[in-house]
Amino acid sequence: MAVVGAGVAGLAAAAELARRGVRTVVYEQFSVGHPYGSSHGRSRIFRLAYPEPGWVRLAVESLDGWRSLERETGTPIVEQVGLVEIVGDLADSSIEALRECALPYEVLEADDAERRFAIRVEEGEMAVLEPFGGYVRADEALSAFLEVAARGGAELREGERVADLGAIEADAVVVAAGAWARDLLAQAGIDLPVHVTRETVAYFRLGGDRPVPSVAKLRPGTHRHAVYGLHDPDFGLKLGCHFCGPEADPDAPGEPDAAIVDELSRWALDVFPGVDPQPAAAETCLYTSTSDEDFVLERHGRIVVGSACSGHGFKFGPAIGERLALLALEALDS
Repeated sequence: MAVVGAGVAGLAAAAELARRGVRTVVYEQFSVGHPYGSSHGRSRIFRLAYPEPGWVRLAVESLDGWRSLERETGTPIVEQVGLVEIVGDLADSSIEALRECALPYEVLEADDAERRFAIRVEEGEMAVLEPFGGYVRADEALSAFLEVAARGGAELREGERVADLGAIEADAVVVAAGAWARDLLAQAGIDLPVHVTRETVAYFRLGGDRPVPSVAKLRPGTHRHAVYGLHDPDFGLKLGCHFCGPEADPDAPGEPDAAIVDELSRWALDVFPGVDPQPAAAETCLYTSTSDEDFVLERHGRIVVGSACSGHGFKFGPAIGERLALLALEALDS
């Protein structure tokens, strides 16, 4: 068995295959945790709050998977400090889907949000608290998946770029190559309907010892995030603008967008009392997105496609890994 790409989806698949006794070779063109793709960094938002019940249920399944991984490796991964959606209309929030899935939520007035979570909500807006949300320790998650895979005999080949899937001698190949997957799969005659953008994130210093909740300001009438914030273990606060970046070539160098960093600085001042508006750091992250933000998890003969993407895939790592592993095992049996 082979896995191409050692981001969260690839390593999660390798770990699940290891649990099932399948020895796997993992190819990574850079190194685990490299800053050029989509899985690097110290934290990612975790949330059950989605507008569609199917996504909510997948997030619940993934939370169970993260907790199992924590027990398996002794590594803390998910911190449930809460997720707050900021909306102008409750119809834009995730309330209906959470209610359908019998999950708790709470509508907060502006003064309650500031008193309880030290975040400001502007006049005319409301905050919806989803208490099981928070953040994933992204770097720790990658290390934990890699540990499980290695225990099962997986071989990690860093610095080895796969240019031709046909050259891999394996009965099944899981392609979880992120922004590089489209071109790689095209050579095998497989169309992956995604586009790649380079997004900007910035980090800010925040006073106090308590981690802030994850926060998402939603675009009116869309259920989609506009800007988001979450705890960063080093600086205190990580902010990003969702789907604000330009189309990108993953092999071309890219820098953070200064205009977006300025916008995030202003939002930090508006929402997080006590923040230092001078960014402590900024970096980029690649989004590999489908038109409907859904994932592509499918099999084409011996090739399994794992594009769990569109800027919201990390939180689903355990569930995605299991699905990709099952597809790979199906390829072995065919």
